[in-house]
Amino acid sequence: MPVDTSPRSTTWTYVDGEWLPGNPPLIGPTSHAMWLASTVFDGARWFDGIAPDLDLHCQRVNRSAVTMGLKPLKTAEEIEALAWEGVKKFDGKTPIYIKPMYWGEHGSRGSVVAVDGESTRFVLCLFEAPMGGHGGSSLTVSPYRRPSPETAMTDAKAGSLYPNSGRAIAEAQSRGFDNALMRDMNGNVVETASSNVFMVKDGVVYTPVANRTFLAGITRARVMGLLRQAGFDVREVTLSVEDFMNADEIFTSGNYSKVVGVNRLDDRNLQEGPITRKALDLYMDWAYGRSGSSE
Repeated sequence: MPVDTSPRSTTWTYVDGEWLPGNPPLIGPTSHAMWLASTVFDGARWFDGIAPDLDLHCQRVNRSAVTMGLKPLKTAEEIEALAWEGVKKFDGKTPIYIKPMYWGEHGSRGSVVAVDGESTRFVLCLFEAPMGGHGGSSLTVSPYRRPSPETAMTDAKAGSLYPNSGRAIAEAQSRGFDNALMRDMNGNVVETASSNVFMVKDGVVYTPVANRTFLAGITRARVMGLLRQAGFDVREVTLSVEDFMNADEIFTSGNYSKVVGVNRLDDRNLQEGPITRKALDLYMDWAYGRSGSSE
């Protein structure tokens, strides 16, 4: 089987019991995943010898698989062990994105649209990806909305959800912004197009309540816990665009870039505030083992 050995960055992919360099062709035109989008994934980060919450990301990809109707082929512990095996194939200098994935090859006997869980396949892909978010990011309110759990598989980290996020980002970038602040079908702010979001007002930290229209992330939960442990008042509440427009600080959290301050929301400029900086410091102290607690 020919293998693409010249991806954008150094990449190693584990599939069917072996490690392959680059971007191996895995999904054909008759695959259920290509035709009908039965894919789920997760993402963890390795940098400076550490992989924060890797175990939780490995657990979540299996939950996403079950939600999609797929059959987890590896335990979370097996995925984690493979990830560490893959990390050793890199130079140990550049940060790595760790991406376990499941997909379905065939439809069920009763309906080609429904995936056959017995046709599930697993792949683990690791590639070099520098940490982003330096210098802050700009947001604009998106005209697009997040779906509800009645209309999409919002409880899974499903590939089929991301074209909607992609069009929101593209629309925001066409107007000179980095990312988009997204609302649910009721008009409440829930996240950005690619990360969870927080705001600070009068020293209180707020984040949209997890209402199943967005993935309440692992890094989000970690940041909330660390801030509370440090004595901050952190509240999950229903938030409006107006709330964010009147915020003292806004920051995002996500696995890819961890904690990033927002420096502009539509026509309002913001400075990176002390709680945003504290959130990042607390997270990094915890990740590097410099804090007194792992919870």
